[in-house]
Amino acid sequence: MIILVVQIVISILLIVAVALQTQGGGLSTAFGGSGEFYRSKRSAEKILYIGTIILAVLFAAISIGLLYHR
Repeated sequence: MIILVVQIVISILLIVAVALQTQGGGLSTAFGGSGEFYRSKRSAEKILYIGTIILAVLFAAISIGLLYHR
């Protein structure tokens, strides 16, 4: 039961982290529109980027763990 709550919290944090990263860029750049292709990562962006990777790995690990636990 506690693992499910942890997974829900991690999923919400992952959604927020991804939404914060895409807040600056528009959809046109994702589909080949004009825009900056390369941006240097500043400290806050870098922390958010690394945090997103960590949250994604945790979410995947918990999901696989729950799959094999049942």
